[in-house]
Amino acid sequence: MKVKGWLLIVLASLLVVVTACGGQTTTEPTTNDEIETKTEETEMKPEDVSGDITVLIHRTDIVDTVFKDYEKQFNEIYPNVKLSFEAITDYQGQVNIRMSTKEYGDVLMIPDNVPVEDLPHFFEPLGQTDEMLEKYLFADDMAYEGVSYGIPITVNAQGILYNKDVFEEAGITDIPSSPEEFIDALQAIKDKTDAIPLYTNYSAGWPLDQWEPNRLSIAGDEQFANQLIDTNAPFAEGEPHYILYKVMYDAANQDLIESDPLTTDWESSKQMMADGKVATMVLGSWAITQVQELASDPNSIGYMPFPYTQQDGTVYSVVGGDFNIGINANSQHKEAARAWLDWFINESNYAIDQGGISPIVGEDYPETLSAFQELGVEFISEATHREGEEGWLDMIDNESEVGLWQPGFKQRIIEAAIGNRSESFDDIMTDLNSRWEAARARVVE
Repeated sequence: MKVKGWLLIVLASLLVVVTACGGQTTTEPTTNDEIETKTEETEMKPEDVSGDITVLIHRTDIVDTVFKDYEKQFNEIYPNVKLSFEAITDYQGQVNIRMSTKEYGDVLMIPDNVPVEDLPHFFEPLGQTDEMLEKYLFADDMAYEGVSYGIPITVNAQGILYNKDVFEEAGITDIPSSPEEFIDALQAIKDKTDAIPLYTNYSAGWPLDQWEPNRLSIAGDEQFANQLIDTNAPFAEGEPHYILYKVMYDAANQDLIESDPLTTDWESSKQMMADGKVATMVLGSWAITQVQELASDPNSIGYMPFPYTQQDGTVYSVVGGDFNIGINANSQHKEAARAWLDWFINESNYAIDQGGISPIVGEDYPETLSAFQELGVEFISEATHREGEEGWLDMIDNESEVGLWQPGFKQRIIEAAIGNRSESFDDIMTDLNSRWEAARARVVE
């Protein structure tokens, strides 16, 4: 497989842009001296580690199966730690609310919308970022001032999940390589099959945010996220965001999505794709195995890069961290919590089993992404923040209320496309640009 700057994936992270968690009760941040002390402590023997810990997870589908097996394996090594798993459907929304208290589990997936500068208030330091990056990919995703507070549970490639049988029935023999070819493919699926061409999962909300990483596939420049700080019009015609979300708008506007997006259901959508009732969904590679497990023929579920080809012929897939796992700074059993976190990342094999790339530096790629090798897809990841500009992009996004990683404006696009709003796609893009420019002036200039 051709991998552009794979070492950059070790040193660079998929930038997480966020909105503030208002009204949160915080603890005092840990000082740098305390961090150094914590990370240099001698490891305890497994049998000496004890405590009852609660682990908050988003995987409602495997909490009673896979995670129960993990519990048995973990307790063979740490017999005096009692694990309780709490799976949450609206994970980010519910955990954000719980973070207004101190009761948000002992170990949890860090919500994407926690501002990086707030990490020391809510989460236990895991180690110095430069040292963590030697062991784990994207260990700087949830880092602040040289300290990491989370480790990605898996590393995902970005693209589109699709049903090969539906594509074959529609007579589509080549993977679409441009937005126009993709829309044409969706139209062929509508004309020649009974499948829903593109399932947006509008109602769930969060699946719409799965579109956002593909901005980098279109930009083709690792510095793109940093360049957003420099521009007043990231949604102008011809820019990556405009191109990306025009695909969403056109699909909805041309009746190539579910008939009533306001009543979509995430869990049932996976079964619908497995059964050939849905042709495509824009999701990270983490979703591949979830749908394959539901299909009578797992090989019928494929994965393609976002349909955009650079002028030199290169097709990119963005690589970045999934949810980061962290430890509640208020936990009463931090040794037990750290034992579980370390075992889960290093020993459970969760990332590979779930079709992702292991966050452990040097591990092999999963079989689920083998098709990318055949297509000559190159991986790309967003560069780290420029020195002195840490958090600026977050602040502009928050101040503008655009919400790059929130479903708001994506739902607005779909509503406009299906006629539920009296505004055009360009009206929405102009409004987003205006908000961005005003916020940038307040934050940067």
